[in-house]
Amino acid sequence: MRIRGWLIYSKQDAKENMSFIQWFLDEAKKLDIHLTFMLREDLQIGIMNQKPTILKQNKPIKRPHFAIVRTVEPLLQLHLEQLGIKTFNSSYISRICNNKILTHLEVNKLNIPMVNMFFYNRKDLTHNPPLPYPLIIKNPTGRGGREVFLVKNNHDWVHFLQQTAFEHVLIQTTDVQQGKDLRVFVIGKKIIGAVLRESDNDFRANFKLGGKATWYDLSQHERIFIQRIINHFDFGMVGIDFLFSYSGDLLFNEIEDVVGSRTLSSVSSINTVGKYLSFIKDNIKLEYQ
Repeated sequence: MRIRGWLIYSKQDAKENMSFIQWFLDEAKKLDIHLTFMLREDLQIGIMNQKPTILKQNKPIKRPHFAIVRTVEPLLQLHLEQLGIKTFNSSYISRICNNKILTHLEVNKLNIPMVNMFFYNRKDLTHNPPLPYPLIIKNPTGRGGREVFLVKNNHDWVHFLQQTAFEHVLIQTTDVQQGKDLRVFVIGKKIIGAVLRESDNDFRANFKLGGKATWYDLSQHERIFIQRIINHFDFGMVGIDFLFSYSGDLLFNEIEDVVGSRTLSSVSSINTVGKYLSFIKDNIKLEYQ
């Protein structure tokens, strides 16, 4: 049986990630996987004649064995799963990991250290924040560090209240080393690499926001600590992000569902996509044995 899969991107994301898409297609050929690039906008999902249905440009399409979903849309993964299509990542991982509040609540079950924080509905925010200044405000569903704000004083807080359109808000302390974090890349149950991200001019260390990246050698203690999180979930490929306490200990921050590999590729020769597709191929083979 030749394994068939879809690689799904939105139009906008596809424009920004063509080299990454081509990397997927090239590695799939090496592994004898028939991988088809699909635009999310071309797919229609719903229920017809009491059965879950998927169409491409309003026409029936042969279903694949799996789909790599590179959009943030848990509903799409859930629908594909109901059609019997294995998704990477799963709808559960997509739903939890694309909401920072849900992620923290889930990881907190493992007694993993993290900074102090509060969760709010936007309408319930008052002129008195629950934590002392300075503090961090995040959109729980934001990505790439773009909806993360440093609030230094009451003036900043009032300005945020007046301007924000977030439905929910995550408020955290700043009791960490600023402009520095760690991204750990994971495929399945294995750590494949870790990258230290640092910024000299921003409290955020995101690579896309101008941060610099260097390879990070995890200690045995850190590996055991991180593996507790990995064993709790059924990941395809994710990035687990950590902050650093003032004493250098790791503090859980978030899990990136639709993770790229720019930073890992910039500091290593690890074939992330090849490893990911090999993992998927082995997973699908087990399902059809």
